[in-house]
Amino acid sequence: MKSKIFLVIEREFMIRVKKKSFIIMTVLTPILFAALMILPSVIMLMSSGKKDQKILVLDNSGIAQNFFENTKEYTYYFDNNVDRESIRSNFPDSLHAFVEISSLDQSLNVTVSGLSSKQMNIDLKNQIERNIQRAVEANKLNSYDIENLDEIIKDIRTSVNMRTFTISDSGDEKLGMVEIYMGIAYIASFMIYMFIFMFGSMVMRGVIEEKTTRIVEVIVSSIKPFQLMLGKIMGVGSVAMLQFVIWIVLTLGITFGVQSFIGVDKFMGSGDAPSNITAVTPGVMGDAQQFVDAAEQDQGFAAELFKALSDVPFTRIIVSFLIYFMLGYLLYAAMFAAVGSAVDNEADTQQLILPVTLPLIIGLFIMIHTFQYPDSSLSFWGSMIPFTSPMVMMARVPFGVPLWELLLSIVILITTFLALTYVSAKIYRVGILMYGKKATFKDLFKWIKY
Repeated sequence: MKSKIFLVIEREFMIRVKKKSFIIMTVLTPILFAALMILPSVIMLMSSGKKDQKILVLDNSGIAQNFFENTKEYTYYFDNNVDRESIRSNFPDSLHAFVEISSLDQSLNVTVSGLSSKQMNIDLKNQIERNIQRAVEANKLNSYDIENLDEIIKDIRTSVNMRTFTISDSGDEKLGMVEIYMGIAYIASFMIYMFIFMFGSMVMRGVIEEKTTRIVEVIVSSIKPFQLMLGKIMGVGSVAMLQFVIWIVLTLGITFGVQSFIGVDKFMGSGDAPSNITAVTPGVMGDAQQFVDAAEQDQGFAAELFKALSDVPFTRIIVSFLIYFMLGYLLYAAMFAAVGSAVDNEADTQQLILPVTLPLIIGLFIMIHTFQYPDSSLSFWGSMIPFTSPMVMMARVPFGVPLWELLLSIVILITTFLALTYVSAKIYRVGILMYGKKATFKDLFKWIKY
């Protein structure tokens, strides 16, 4: 014969998974998550504008023409005999923009103005500024009349990339990228915060709904209030875990499906270089070898990125995520259930809900500090205090946490959950049958003492 708690769990589970809202959110959420991952690559693929737009340039300085190269979007025409006023009074339909570069002043600087029938886009503006900036810099360098100055500058210009390694207990070195660990820490911690709040609120709304419809009066005639509360919390928790697993599977499926359709190279942005990156004029500031070196550096970075990802302890991170998500949910769901039992409608929860949500918000702020400084005192104590540990500890786990700290944090979290469930149950068993009176904190303390 099934236990009463299991019957409540089964009831809560079946009621929620059969709702249209559950089905819709279960399907839509992975699509939204996948869109957030896919859209940047799709936007990059579709970001090219209209082809072969004509840009007329009047270069009074005489130094810029060699620094402009045509792209797929823009074709540059230089004409020093063009009359600006005639262009201004009768702007040609075939022309996208007119650019005028002033003569060199005493400091060898220029001013630039652009004229177009429609507002010039930021990509074209930045491209023109970069080209003219390089021309002015090259002209200033040449004015020093130092032999091989461009080679000297190219030789002293150095890019320093620090590679970080971690040493395992066996003495093996593993390549790591702190940016990857910070990203994982932020995503995991924020997801726990979001899910705890979302599913905890679901428990509270369920309690209020049953109390308002008086269904609970029938239920408590055959089951103890504590069993009802525990069954409701675990029932919603099982729905949360099911929904979470479906979200992960569908999100990865959609993402990899679109990736295979688009192509891995295009999806990862490792295809051909964009056409609007123009080569530096040989003999002035460098040559095409710079871009060959840059391409080799990009390939090396991609290789190091995948190597660093392969060394990330995903198993430990996923296990820790599931443990802290479930324990954090159980801790806060008990408090949400107590609040729901003390009110007659959701509008009355504003006063009582603050002590429940405030630790969550504090944990979120500590989490932001933690994924930057995972070993600080604030991060350590934030990962031990049970009301903030689900978010803060998950921000520390990707960086590596001693086993004793993990175990201690989990033990404290479980102990606090059991103690808080006992206290919440005392509020729940009284509040679930109280109607017509808006409960205060004083009332809650009285109910605990009963």
